[in-house]
This record gives sequence, structure tokens and C-alpha cells, in this order.
Amino acid sequence: MILLKDILYRVSIESVIGDTNVAIQNIDFDSRKISLNDVFVAIRGEANDGHEFIAKAEENGAIAVVCEELPAKQINGITYVLVENSKEALAMIANNFYQQPSGKLKLVGVTGTNGKTTISSLLHQLFTLAGYKVGLISTIKIVVGEEEFSTRLTTPDSLTINKYLKKMNDAGVEFCFMEVSSHGIAQHRTAGLEFKGGIFTNLSHDHLDYHKSFQEYRDVKKKFFDELPKSAFAITNSDDKNGAFMLQNTKATKKTYALKTNADYKVQIIENELSGLLLKINNNEVWSTLIGNFNAYNLGAIYAAADLLGLKELENLKYISQLKAVSGRFQYLISAKENITAIVDYAHTPDALQNVLETINAIRTKNEELITVVGCGGDRDATKRPIMGKVASDLSTKVIFTSDNPRTEDPDRIIEEVEAGVEAHNWSKIISITNRKQAIKSACAMANAKDIILIAGKGHETYQEVNGVRSDFDDIKIVQEMLEQFNK
Repeated sequence: MILLKDILYRVSIESVIGDTNVAIQNIDFDSRKISLNDVFVAIRGEANDGHEFIAKAEENGAIAVVCEELPAKQINGITYVLVENSKEALAMIANNFYQQPSGKLKLVGVTGTNGKTTISSLLHQLFTLAGYKVGLISTIKIVVGEEEFSTRLTTPDSLTINKYLKKMNDAGVEFCFMEVSSHGIAQHRTAGLEFKGGIFTNLSHDHLDYHKSFQEYRDVKKKFFDELPKSAFAITNSDDKNGAFMLQNTKATKKTYALKTNADYKVQIIENELSGLLLKINNNEVWSTLIGNFNAYNLGAIYAAADLLGLKELENLKYISQLKAVSGRFQYLISAKENITAIVDYAHTPDALQNVLETINAIRTKNEELITVVGCGGDRDATKRPIMGKVASDLSTKVIFTSDNPRTEDPDRIIEEVEAGVEAHNWSKIISITNRKQAIKSACAMANAKDIILIAGKGHETYQEVNGVRSDFDDIKIVQEMLEQFNK
């Protein structure tokens, strides 16, 4: 049995009406899931305000309500807890309810614009290879030991995070690697968690629809490192112009990784081919099947984290050489007959798209075509659309602009905004095909022997979202089917 007063530990409370010495059953911020003796936390969201559903939660049997604004009428027998910030309160309450699960394992958070999924997923893979029980909280999935769960958010809500961390405790998980998004930080989803370490990847144009300015986006990322304890480590990419800034006020032990500048973990690229990378990390050579400069950075961060978590040097190098590409991150296949290479990548920001295209251009002979299929998601940062159009048309020999996840926006309008960034001398390179499947089919039809097709933007996603409806759509499966048809 757990008492209400026990889960309010470290919650910033303004006032309480009623008794906190009452037994509670569960907690939730969705009034529809509330039942007898549960705690309802009223959250103000972008679409809905939980305060409007307090009456519904009371009707369903809530024994306590946590809110930023008290309802006009309080019901006798229900405890009302007034707080300054419900989102932060929910994180603290969830942490207490699930018995501070993050402190019972080594939790490492990965934040930045690009590379979060790859680094967290590959660290999970590496420590699994090393024989540990490992957890993962990522864009792609949540993993508890050998059990997998689906997820739709880069950083889930604080209730979900703590619930799965508790599952990890129960399963004997020793390490957990977690993506930490700017939305997650801003909305206090990680508040109350005890991190053993934090990793900063890089910072570029993204999420300005939510954060309003690049400075705000940058400062939210920095907040994660500001809140790390003295007992933690903080690893930063010192080649990124914001790398040093991220760790400016952290109490954690500071460590750096880099390709271009001096760093605690110095990475050098010896060979960069379509078959993989030969790297030197702190004077030790290691081969990886991962491809491109951006993966050299990712591997530098992974090596650093594994080292700081106590993995021996030779073990670290051995397992890095065994790592396999993450789903939808520079995932490629080569058609048997025509030797056409198709690459699927999640690149959905200008910087990520540029990195992928520059990687391909550095490897290819220039005798083949580089055909890029790309679009931009709806109901997201629109300012990046023309930049994506410019990057794609500058660095490809042919481009097909298409639909991504249009959500509630007109896909043709999104494509027009992407096209706006194309300079006049590149117009002959581009065509626009709204239907994504037809766009991929056209790219396959255009491709000749040894050409390269890049399908960017959706990566690991196996759906396309249009007006709130998700339909099955898997870029890698579709391009594979199309190439097989054309090879017959």
C-alpha cells in the first residue's frame, strides 16, 4: 500500500485541501483511465487541458486531484493538491510511485538534433553483446531485457518512463540508454530521474515550430546537462559549435569526443567506404560496418560512454566492430541484377540530409546518378522546408520531392514550400510526385546500373500519417519490392 503523502515527496506544492494520509491505487493524467482510489493529475497540453476533465476523474472514483488551478467546487472526501507545474509534479509523483527506479540502474541520456536514436540503440546493442541485461527507451522502441514494446514519442511521458524503468528493475536490468528530446526536457518528462551520464551529439535546425527560436531550442538542451548530478558524466561533441556551451554549467564530470579538434576521445577516419569505416579511436584501430562521417561521430560518443561506464578498452573495440546498423539509419540494400544501391535514412532535418548526401558523395565514383526521394512532415517546423529543398537539389544529381507524413496539412502545399528553396540552376534536376509509393517507383525506374537511390525522411517508420490516420508504409520494403520488379 502506498499513501498519497509518499508520492508527493519533492513535489513543489502550493496548497492542499483534504487528507494526504490516504491509500492510493494508481496515478494517471487521462481521466478516462481513472478508477476507484486513483490520483488524477490535470495536465495542460497543446490540444487539451486536463483541468477541464477533473469532474470526469472525480466521477470515475479519483481519491485525489493534482492541478494548477482548483476546480470551482471541491468534493468532500477528495484531496486537492495545488501545484505550480503539473507536468513537473507528474514526473516527481511517477518517480515516487514506482520507487525511484532510475536510481537502481545506470541510466544514460542522449540528446542533440541528430544521432540520438543511433547512439542509444547501439549502446544498447553493445552492452547486450557484452553480456549485460540492458534497457532502451528510444524513438523506435522500448526494450526491457529481451522484451520489446512499441512507442510513438522520442521521449515518452514521465509516467511511461518510470513504469518501464520499474519493469527494468524487476527484470534485473543494469544499464538503460534513453533518447532525451527537447520536447521531453521542456515538458519536464525527465524531471526527478537520476542519470548516470549524458551525451550531446550536435545541434542544428529543428523543432522551431515548438521552441520559436534556435536560442530557446539550444537552451532547453543545455538544461538537461545543467541538472546532471556531480556523480554523473557529461560527454559532448567538441567539434560542434554548441558543444562546450552545453557543459558550461554542469556539475557532472566533463568529457569530449571529436574528429577535427583535440578531445578526450579522438576519432580519425582512415577508410570510409560503402562497406564500412576503418577508424582510429585514441590510437586504437577498429573496423565498423557503419558508414559515413556522422557515424564516426556516433561511434566516438559510444566508445566514450562505454569507457566511462567501465567497459575495458579491448572489449569496447571488439563490440564496436560487431555493431549493426539501426533500422532506418543509413539502411541499404543492393539489387542483384543491376547493382543499384538503395539507401533508407531517417534524415528529416537539413543538417541530417546534408550529412547523408555528403557521405554518399564522398564514397561514390561520380560516374553514377544519385537520385534522392525526400519530403517534409506536416504540422511541424515549416521553416526548414526550403532548406531541405536546397540541400537535396544541391547535393543530388536527380531529386523527387514527395509526401512524408502530411498529417493535417495539404501535401502539395508542403512540396511547394520545399521546392521554394531550389535555386534556378537546379530546377532541371527535380520533379515532384505527391504519392510516396509512386515517387519511390519512379526513382527505381530512373535508376540505371550502379546508380544510388536515397529515400530520406521516414527511416524506421512503418506508416504514413494523413489526417490522423496511419496507414502501413515501409520505405525499405517498398524500394525492395520495386527493385525486384524492375530486375525481372
